[in-house]
Amino acid sequence: MTFRSTLAALTAFLAVVALALLALSVGRYPVAAGDLASLLASLLTGAAPGVDATVETVILQIRGPRVAAAIFIGAALAAAGAAYQNMFRNPLVSPDILGVSAGAAVGAVLGIFFSLNAIMIQSLAFAFGLGAVGLVYVTARFVRGHDPVLVLVLAGVVIGSLLGACVALFKVLADPYNQLPAITFWLLGSIASTSPEAVWSALPLMLIALAPLWLMRWRINLLSRDDEEARALGVETGRMRFVVIAGATLMTSAAVAISGVIGWIGLVIPHFARLLVGPDFRRLLPASMLLGAGFLLGVDTLARTVARIEIPLGVLTAFVGTPLFLWQLATARRSWQ
Repeated sequence: MTFRSTLAALTAFLAVVALALLALSVGRYPVAAGDLASLLASLLTGAAPGVDATVETVILQIRGPRVAAAIFIGAALAAAGAAYQNMFRNPLVSPDILGVSAGAAVGAVLGIFFSLNAIMIQSLAFAFGLGAVGLVYVTARFVRGHDPVLVLVLAGVVIGSLLGACVALFKVLADPYNQLPAITFWLLGSIASTSPEAVWSALPLMLIALAPLWLMRWRINLLSRDDEEARALGVETGRMRFVVIAGATLMTSAAVAISGVIGWIGLVIPHFARLLVGPDFRRLLPASMLLGAGFLLGVDTLARTVARIEIPLGVLTAFVGTPLFLWQLATARRSWQ
């Protein structure tokens, strides 16, 4: 890594740590810096916390899981977005391009419609997200004689639209007093009710999905080239696309299952990472993960502190992400010129 890339990664890491400490401290029940430091030190050393039981409950049972979920979900969505943009050679691609978010939405809405518990809703969202992308991939495999990347995108758009219609149908049929508000809230995205169990159940899936992307990130670099050139360099493009799709889909499904649909992270964050460290996927992947974690952590902290009621993450990421993306676009345009 170059000195600039190393400095950017170190700065992003320190920013994530600072945002995590801030997120643990602020809220309806403020936690003093001394109490937070004492509690964190006790967790590292195994000593008695020496703080009020309320502080311990707020940090370990409420804010701690929420901060961890924001970090993991932001990193997963940004990593998936960077992988997809590199594979499709398109800066407008996001993690839901192949219908994973639409599929997860159908699964969650189905669970809410039949009044299932939270674990079953998350499980259905995860399963339907994977199933939607699997359907897109199988559909694209049956279409021959066309650009495989283009066929994947078109199949994803068509099946995503169909799944969106299914969500709309369930919203029409749902109970307007109980089920419909829950469906709407889930679709807007939130990690307000995230439990420690949900975080620790999703983390292994995210790590399993990240492992092949991380280990083969130098090969994934070559997917940004033409297929003929990539094959000449010894990369089997079809197999590598399957690895990227499987890894990015598993990460996105695990994230969406516990947070609902949160947009913009997988689209905007890889652009900022590319500005900092360049297009090399070996540096782009860790930079995107750090920036994605910091971005969602900051947005979630704003969502629960900026107003008397909590703002859904999907709304706030759009309000924050749109001006950031336009600013980045204008800056990049000047640099191209």
